[in-house]
Amino acid sequence: MRRGIFAFAFVSLMLASPAFAGDAEVQAGQAVIDGQLKALIANDGAKAYSFAAPNVKQVFPTVDAFMNMVTNGYPPVRKPQSYSFGKVEQTGPGSIVQQVLIVGPDGKDYEAVYTLQQQPDGTFQITGCSLRASNSLST
Repeated sequence: MRRGIFAFAFVSLMLASPAFAGDAEVQAGQAVIDGQLKALIANDGAKAYSFAAPNVKQVFPTVDAFMNMVTNGYPPVRKPQSYSFGKVEQTGPGSIVQQVLIVGPDGKDYEAVYTLQQQPDGTFQITGCSLRASNSLST
């Protein structure tokens, strides 16, 4: 009996471990970013917009306004030649900052830093993105 209680307690602790929850959140956040980038590459504005959090949709209330912002302000994000995930930080429960290393349409290296927030329905959405050119990127 005691062995069964210990096993149950150990499994419960392992499932509740922040490392496991963090891994799942990181994977979910990366899937959202990947989905948005793939939608942008495919010129699917409505799908790309669907990954934006309410704060972004408040500033850019239509798909067209959102796509104009991305096209004019974030050309490397709009049409990357390639991208890969870099450093990630969990800044709080349900809050992630994810570095994305991008080779832009001009062949230059860029660093996009995405912020994501878990929504009441459990999904993650993109709350912001900052972009900078970079000569040397670290992962």
